[in-house]
Amino acid sequence: MRIANLSGRLVLVVDGLAVDVETASGGRFAADPQAVYERWEEFRGWAAEARLPEGTAFDAALLGAPAPAPRQVVAAGLNYRDHAAESGFALPENMPPVFTKFPTSITGPVTEVTLPRGGHTDWEIELVAVIGVRAHRVSADAAWGHVAGLTVGQDISERVTQLDGPSPQFSLGKSFPGFAPIGPHVVTPDEFDDPDDLGLRCTVNGEEVQKSRTDDLIFSVPELIARLSSVIPLLPGDVVFTGTPGGVGLGRDPQRWLAPGDELVSTIEGIGELRQRFVAES
Repeated sequence: MRIANLSGRLVLVVDGLAVDVETASGGRFAADPQAVYERWEEFRGWAAEARLPEGTAFDAALLGAPAPAPRQVVAAGLNYRDHAAESGFALPENMPPVFTKFPTSITGPVTEVTLPRGGHTDWEIELVAVIGVRAHRVSADAAWGHVAGLTVGQDISERVTQLDGPSPQFSLGKSFPGFAPIGPHVVTPDEFDDPDDLGLRCTVNGEEVQKSRTDDLIFSVPELIARLSSVIPLLPGDVVFTGTPGGVGLGRDPQRWLAPGDELVSTIEGIGELRQRFVAES
């Protein structure tokens, strides 16, 4: 199953066409894309049995974030070996570094992003998990049962703000408006042959800058959810950024930053792509 946010309304995406959920369910489920996660198991049961009307074609530019208003956005750092190496840090042993991206930074898959003046703005493609069933102190073996689905994310990062001062400001540097695009769909884990092994690719103006597979994660999606949920309850609709592979601008020699006019395209196998264009702050 694939769900999406089309012009602010929850849709099922079937064979590339959109089916409006509120209409198809006779009002049983609301149009609000965020509300569905509170009733995720009921919704999955309905979707599996429903006779859906024929869908309609849609413009990807009209898609919003498939989880537009999570209560928590949790992000893992240094969760790929090559990214930890390029960042100059030792591999995490028990838990990756954890920070938040504030929910106001979340946007949909096709956006225009304003570059903060005087900043060094960087790219970080990430697999993102959206929680469907509350997870607190769950085991890694049980963790997939708490995941509504997977989507593509960009942990866009302004490095001057992030690394400024006597202690880093990770959450602020990663939470400017538009710095957390996610989408285009949330895809349920059973759609994949192996949800733990998906290809990721990121390009800037057509040049490949990141390429990896999620089986290179130090802490896999279920292991990460188990470790996070040992401390905090993960709530329905929460968004979990799982980490980025090597190839970010910060780790290059010379370092490289996004500039006005750049187009960033982020793709994950079996899910789809994000497309961001960057503009100067006026």
